Amino acid sequence: MPPPQDLLRRLYTEPPETFVATRDAAVAEARRSGDPATAREIARLRRPTVAAWLVNLLALRRPELVADLAQLAEALRAAQRDLRGPRLRELSAQRRAAVAALVAEARRLAADAEGGPPVGKLPLDEVEATLNAALSDAEVAGQVRSGRLLRAASYAGFGEVPRPQLRLVTGGEEPPPPAGPPAGPGQRTADRRTGRAGRADQADREAGRADHAAREAGRAARDADRAERDAARATRQAERAARAERARQRRALERELTRARTDQERAETELAGAAEAEHDGAEELAGIERSLAELERRRAQAEQELSRRKLARRAAERAVTAARRRTGEVEGAIEAVDAEEGAAAEGPGGAD
Repeated sequence: MPPPQDLLRRLYTEPPETFVATRDAAVAEARRSGDPATAREIARLRRPTVAAWLVNLLALRRPELVADLAQLAEALRAAQRDLRGPRLRELSAQRRAAVAALVAEARRLAADAEGGPPVGKLPLDEVEATLNAALSDAEVAGQVRSGRLLRAASYAGFGEVPRPQLRLVTGGEEPPPPAGPPAGPGQRTADRRTGRAGRADQADREAGRADHAAREAGRAARDADRAERDAARATRQAERAARAERARQRRALERELTRARTDQERAETELAGAAEAEHDGAEELAGIERSLAELERRRAQAEQELSRRKLARRAAERAVTAARRRTGEVEGAIEAVDAEEGAAAEGPGGAD
């Protein structure tokens, strides 16, 4: 059974430093759940390099940007196949801008990742090389879109679009005149006149060919100048497109900076409020603790006073008991005296 998709996403978006610990914990959890097959599949997962992790962040967190890159790659390949120079130069400028934007986004995602490497030490050049490789190699592009890249890739680049070879075509050499029978003196004179005329005609033809070659050379030079001007114009257009893209990126970054500063101010305000509330809570707790201490002191005093009063009560109880006993004794003595007096009154001589 393959590893769960949420686990794969977590593994390949967390910084590489935590990959092994997260993977091993997932392996142990699968084993505890009684799923050794999944545990083995998870254990086979390998940690990506930092550059591959940055590319995986783009694929998993910003898939729409990676999809745009794939569309641009297809357009570049089509322009190369059709030898459309201006279109290829325009797309190449877009490629540079798109790759730069993706590298900047990877840097931002890495900065937001908890526990990631320092932003100043990120291998952004390897990220750029991998994205350029994805633009030219469909297999690398598939690995990038999967979000499971393990190593950075590289590619030399798209290169220049081949231009058709041009060749200046001029007239061919004139065929030599056919040889004739030996001529006599008159014929030789006529031949000399004919030869002079032929040489003149030959000179005229050569001059004509030279003029034609010069015109063709001038036309070729003008074509070359026009092509150079077109190339310069295309370069300027590409530079304008690149500047426009940089300006667009700057505006987007400035908007992002404004939002970030607003969030920062709100967070700082919340922090100040939380700190004040914490201070108030601490003061309230200190007051309660002081009150508790005072109550404890008063409680100890009350307990001491209660003990003293208990002792006084017990002493009073003992005094009451003793007094009651004495009262009883005195009452008994009085009764005895009264009895004796009565007996004396009833004795001899006491009755009339």
